Amino acid sequence: MKKNIAAIIFSLAIVFAAYLLGNAFMNRNQTDGTISVTGLGKTNFTSDLIVWEGSFSKESFNLQEAYSDLEKDKKIITEYLLSKGITEKELVFNAVNSRKNTRGKYNNDGQYIGEEFLGYVLTQSLQVDSNDVEKVESVSREITELLNKGIQFYSQSPRYYYTKLADLKIEMISKATSDARIRAEMIAENSGGNLGELISAKMGIFQITGQNSDEDYSWGGTFNTESKEKTASITMKLDYKVK
Repeated sequence: MKKNIAAIIFSLAIVFAAYLLGNAFMNRNQTDGTISVTGLGKTNFTSDLIVWEGSFSKESFNLQEAYSDLEKDKKIITEYLLSKGITEKELVFNAVNSRKNTRGKYNNDGQYIGEEFLGYVLTQSLQVDSNDVEKVESVSREITELLNKGIQFYSQSPRYYYTKLADLKIEMISKATSDARIRAEMIAENSGGNLGELISAKMGIFQITGQNSDEDYSWGGTFNTESKEKTASITMKLDYKVK
């Protein structure tokens, strides 16, 4: 009797072990059901801050005379910019940079014999920061009028920024996350499953490019300052479980 019971238990153990082995074999290549999607958040916006820089110079053999002439030009430039609507708060003059202008001297045999002093060169730069973008754009285009006043003014192209980037970035993340979830729900539905809980979320690089430009995205992020009209974008990679 005891031998029969032992035989029955042994047989059941073999059957159970065979079931577990077969089930393990059937599922050995299966992975957890997950969906990975990438969503895009994108919007156009207009810069609300402009930064414009320029510089002017004077040259003279007499350093004091050069400073005096530079100061006269500074006064004329200041009066001109203020007359165009630039405020004193928006206008900043940087420190004067001075250097000696020289050139090499050579004898008839072409041998270097020293330096020839040509005078002192004094340069001063200015910067205008303003939220009135159109006003400063207009001034930067009309600055050549200073030539009629005898002033050589070197103007740089304006740079454009946006002061609400933090808020814009949050908006883009929300859009990208929503876009990714919609994609994930469509994939789950088409595969006959249901979207489960979020496993992980990874944010991509924030990119700012000029509208209608051919700028490429970069791994470190693109930050356009040349265009007033810009496009911001960001990606979100989401991983979901599938029920």
